Amino acid sequence: MNSLYAGSTGYTGRRNVDGPLASTLFFPLAVLYHELLLRAFNRDTAFFDLALLRTVLFSIAAGLVIALILDLLPWKKAGRIAGGVLLGLGTVLFCVERGCRATFGVYYGIAFMSEMAGDVVGDFGSMVVSAVVGLIPFILLSLVPLAAFIPLRRRVVPDQGNEMPIRIILAAVLVACQLTAYLMSTLMPVKSYYTYDFNVNTAIPQFGLLTSARLELKYAVTGIPNAPLDAFLDNPVPSPTPSLEESAPPDGSQRPVPSGPNVLDIDFEALAEAETNETIKGMHQYFASLTPSEKNEYTGMFAGKNLILLTAEAFSPAAVDKELTPTLYQLTHEGFVFSNFYQPDWTMSTTGGEFSVTTGVIPNWVTGGRAPNVSADRSMPITLAHLFAPLGYSTPAWHNHTYTYYGRDGYLSNFGYDYKGIGNGLEMTESVANRYWPESDLEMMEETVDSYIDDYVNNGTPFHAYYMTVSGHGGYTWAGNDMSARHRAEVEAKYPDLSEPCQAYLACNIELDLALEYLVDKLEAAGIADDTLIVMTGDHYPYLLAKEDEPDYYNELRGFEDTENVTSRYRNALLMWSGCIEEPIEVDTPCSSIDIVPTICNLYGLEYDSRLYSGRDIFAANYEADQYSNCMPLVVFANNKSQGNSWITAAGTYECSTGEFTPNEGIEVDEDYVARVKRLVAAKVNYSKLIVQEDYYRYVFPDAE
Repeated sequence: MNSLYAGSTGYTGRRNVDGPLASTLFFPLAVLYHELLLRAFNRDTAFFDLALLRTVLFSIAAGLVIALILDLLPWKKAGRIAGGVLLGLGTVLFCVERGCRATFGVYYGIAFMSEMAGDVVGDFGSMVVSAVVGLIPFILLSLVPLAAFIPLRRRVVPDQGNEMPIRIILAAVLVACQLTAYLMSTLMPVKSYYTYDFNVNTAIPQFGLLTSARLELKYAVTGIPNAPLDAFLDNPVPSPTPSLEESAPPDGSQRPVPSGPNVLDIDFEALAEAETNETIKGMHQYFASLTPSEKNEYTGMFAGKNLILLTAEAFSPAAVDKELTPTLYQLTHEGFVFSNFYQPDWTMSTTGGEFSVTTGVIPNWVTGGRAPNVSADRSMPITLAHLFAPLGYSTPAWHNHTYTYYGRDGYLSNFGYDYKGIGNGLEMTESVANRYWPESDLEMMEETVDSYIDDYVNNGTPFHAYYMTVSGHGGYTWAGNDMSARHRAEVEAKYPDLSEPCQAYLACNIELDLALEYLVDKLEAAGIADDTLIVMTGDHYPYLLAKEDEPDYYNELRGFEDTENVTSRYRNALLMWSGCIEEPIEVDTPCSSIDIVPTICNLYGLEYDSRLYSGRDIFAANYEADQYSNCMPLVVFANNKSQGNSWITAAGTYECSTGEFTPNEGIEVDEDYVARVKRLVAAKVNYSKLIVQEDYYRYVFPDAE
């Protein structure tokens, strides 16, 4: 009998002679090992919590799926090759995600990484090399399962598979783990992260990388499910509107102070009544429920004047220095002076910040990718360029880096700008010839400013110009940043004891300061500084100063300690200056980048509907600081730590990392205040996502191009 078995070449029914242990446990343990390793290296995530249990269960289930598939394959040699390939690809995926988290502070989805891979390697090669060097410990540890598989492969995928009872047991364990983890993910407070609030950055800490990748692929096909929209509807009693007619214009002019709501003739109730799409119907009902902002003493203050809007790469208040950056100091201490402004981390690097500045809408990860890129083929009729162009304004835009980077050519053009960048219309001869990285903001100004100033002076064509700068980009080293190296001597002379990253950050922002100095000088020389408003903030704080595997240099630069988990990390500067403002106008209202567009709309007296933006006119006064309303000042922070959204109102600050609300001095709020604001924040986040995802503006403005 034994000789008969020995001579049979096609028989596969014999039991696994080494027992089922290696073939059943290896892949579940390998997946779990990778997930726990990624979790352990994330210093901002608590290791032991319910998310750990969910991750363990999902990991075991995923590993058992692999084990069962390989066990059932009749071609065992091919199964071993497949097992090795899966381990190799998994190792690469975990290492890349760890690199994204360590370098950029967020996890990115597979679609985003594949989309940006070529650009990142081509344009940020030195940063990639630096990141890989910092990842060496993680990479070496990640290779352990693959290294173990190579000598154990014949035991992990034996020539003879497991017996049927073993397979049935494994399948039962798989189902039990997957079902338990699924129920823990959909019947608990984290349900939104698993469904309608899904994005990779929040999902990985809650469910693990492989589950997040599975959900990303699923939602790419089916679309991310919509939130239960009726849960967000709110009908508060609006706060009384102050008697603005009695106020004097802040610029000392005799112009009348307007009153009334900033709305268009949109009958949301009628639109909802006629709509058959339940999502769109719910959106009409939501926007109908909002209280619009009121016109105020600043309405029309800059009517007919020019506008220059800038999103400055990695700009922060730390870049404002009276001696090193005197123009930045001047422009942030004259004009409107905002003491309570924030640029949140929207988890999309530059594009999220730029989207918030240029649209007034909260950036979200939507079905199809990032809101900026998805919006490239959506109706966006209420961006500034589209509002100014019908008034006869030119609307040029420039970026002093690759024209197509981040898909900027798509969305900025769709926002109504005549956009040019390197490779398409912007001649940066010096930067290109010397292969500067990053390129010079000053050179961009030198190449562009005359075009719209001359058109205004000679032809009377008003302008709204937009710039996305790049000189402030990391990495912040003398060897890796040409703009930093250019101004090294000035910074070292003033701050010899600062670390190199902090010095390099200050140094590269001197180039931004010189660009603004050139711009202001040109406006003044043409005699139109009084006829022009300059508005600028950053796309995000300089997070490359706060990499996970390095000291937090941003704390060193500012001289105080905080982390990415708290709102103070995202306090920024909003520059809003014009030569016509004779005395600084102090503004302490809580505000953020999504408020810029509606505020400009009000300052210029444009016809707009304040309910259609996520942000609000900063100067609108129809609210009471200690009372809830859906038109009150509200700074919304991105949910980038899977802990919910932090927020700031005129009444106080809610920190999601601690779950505590701290009222401002002298403020008392009702017991339901925090719960109501949380609901309003959730509504703003979800409806801003739907604006892009569902192409909502097309339903409201069907005749818009």
